[in-house]
Amino acid sequence: MTDLVLVRHGETVWHAENRYAGISDIELTPRGHDQAARLADWAAGAGLAAVWSSTLGRARITAETAAAKAGHPAQADPRLCELDFGQGEGLTSAEMKARFPEARAAFEADPAGHPLPGGEDPHRAAERFVAALHDIAAAHPAGRVLVVAHTTAIRLTLCRLIGVPLGEYRRLFPSLDNCALTELRLRGGRAALLQYNSPIGAVR
Repeated sequence: MTDLVLVRHGETVWHAENRYAGISDIELTPRGHDQAARLADWAAGAGLAAVWSSTLGRARITAETAAAKAGHPAQADPRLCELDFGQGEGLTSAEMKARFPEARAAFEADPAGHPLPGGEDPHRAAERFVAALHDIAAAHPAGRVLVVAHTTAIRLTLCRLIGVPLGEYRRLFPSLDNCALTELRLRGGRAALLQYNSPIGAVR
C-alpha cells in the first residue's frame, strides 16, 4: 500500500490569463514560489518517503523546494509531464474559440475524444501518468510519496484510476488549485481517493 500525494505546481506567469501551458516551460511567479515554500513546510512534517515530479521546470522547482525540507532528493520522471496542447499551447480559451472555434467546441463537449488540434491523445497521457505512479508505488511500498505534476494530467489520471470516463474530467474535477493536496492510496493495483484539492495544512 502506497499513498501518493498529487500536487499541481506553484502558480506560473500564465496563470492570471489562464493560458494553456502544456509542455511549454513556464516560470513560476513570486506567488508560485511562496506556494512552493508553504508546500515545503507541509512536506517537512508529512512523513514522506520520497518526492517525485515531472521534468518541466515549474513542477521540478516546486518539488525541489519541498524535497529539501523533507530530507529527500527530488526525482523526476518525464511521464509525469502535462499534456501537449498542440495549437492550444499559450492560448486562452477565448483565443482558441477565435482561431479554431469548431475544434474548441468539440473539445469542450468531449475533451478526451476531441483533444485540441495537434495535441496529445488524453488516453495515452493518462496511461503514461498511471504507469509512472504504479512504478513509483512499487519503488516506495508502504510509504507516502509527494508527486508534483500538472492539472490536466492529474485530473485525467484520477478518472482512469477510479473508473470514470476520461471525457468527464473537466466536469467532475473543474479545478485544481496550485499546491493543493490530492491524495490517492494504491493497494493491489486498485486506487482509493483520500482527499481532493485540499488546502495545504488541512490534512497531514
